[in-house]
Amino acid sequence: MKRIWLLFAQVVTVLLAAYFVVATLKPEWLNRRGSLGGVVAVIEAPASGPAAIAPGSLSAAARKASPAVVSINTSKAAQLSPRSNDPWFRFFFGDQGADQPQVGLGSGVIVSADGYILTNNHVVEGADEIDVTLNDSRHARGKVIGTDPDTDLAVLKIELDKLPVIVLGNSDALQVGDQVLAIGNPFGVGQTVTSGIVSALGRNQLGINTFENFIQTDAAINPGNSGGALIDVNGNLEGINTAIYSRSGGSMGIGFAIPVSTAKQVLEDIVKAGKVTRGWVGVEPNDLSPELAETFGVKADAGVIITGVLQNGPAAKAGVRPGDVITSVGDKSIGNVQELLTAVAGLKPGHPARFALQRGTDKLELDVTPGLRPRSPVRRAPNPTE
Repeated sequence: MKRIWLLFAQVVTVLLAAYFVVATLKPEWLNRRGSLGGVVAVIEAPASGPAAIAPGSLSAAARKASPAVVSINTSKAAQLSPRSNDPWFRFFFGDQGADQPQVGLGSGVIVSADGYILTNNHVVEGADEIDVTLNDSRHARGKVIGTDPDTDLAVLKIELDKLPVIVLGNSDALQVGDQVLAIGNPFGVGQTVTSGIVSALGRNQLGINTFENFIQTDAAINPGNSGGALIDVNGNLEGINTAIYSRSGGSMGIGFAIPVSTAKQVLEDIVKAGKVTRGWVGVEPNDLSPELAETFGVKADAGVIITGVLQNGPAAKAGVRPGDVITSVGDKSIGNVQELLTAVAGLKPGHPARFALQRGTDKLELDVTPGLRPRSPVRRAPNPTE
């Protein structure tokens, strides 16, 4: 028995030594796959199923949201030159004929099974025809239900069955550093997903929209992404991609999206009334500075100073004067002009609201009945991503 065990040990030792020699000198011998009847038989590790996701992958979020993100192609009819029929003009300048039709490209997000789509106003502005292409290659003619230039949002509607709908998230819960994905149709190459993080919140005073409260992200956003979705790791909509900071026209790692909290309010107003209704009081506000405080003789260290009041406007009728510093509207504290604009815009026209202000060294409260905010002129983003 002892001899048999010794023989077995020697055989195993010789085989191991031979294996190491072959593995060192001829490793390709060990990588050969056996063949059966001339057909290579490959042995592979079994997959864990069709839903297998690699650790750290965001594919589940992309799969959830992508079907509801659409491509929007717009066209505007060619404009005839006003002097194209003037024979002398044609003699000197030639037959210039009509200008070429203008075409545009953007993205949108289906937010309702009824076919409502959120996109940017600058994507569909002035378009004569709007063609919406779904991720499953279906096409439909888009109809503009309403637009809101103040936030650069628009609502379209398409007539198709069995539409995929994105889930609306809670943009107020976002934090700097959260992972996000941007989905859209950049440069018309087809639906594309890029990833990044929330790099800043509450970005304003960019000169893009009247009401600015942007989510800033470094997820790559390029021309054609306008109106597309900014989603979280769960595939929920957190924002509508709107603009980029760029010196070249391409992504430089700074993109801006309109929070879904703002987009949801605009959507509801447009669907219900065809337009967005906002409050207005008729004042010219400025951020409080030591120079302005000294000029108007006010002893305040917080709030927004009023440098002008429209005659017979809602604020003037309530007793607001130039030099007053507004510190709160209703239950909202006011720290800068953007906060004042947002707070006043959220007031219901015709319903009084309590304004807290400081005049000189005195603190007082006034009830101001806001009017309906006049429609703002169309503003174009410095670098829209259409």
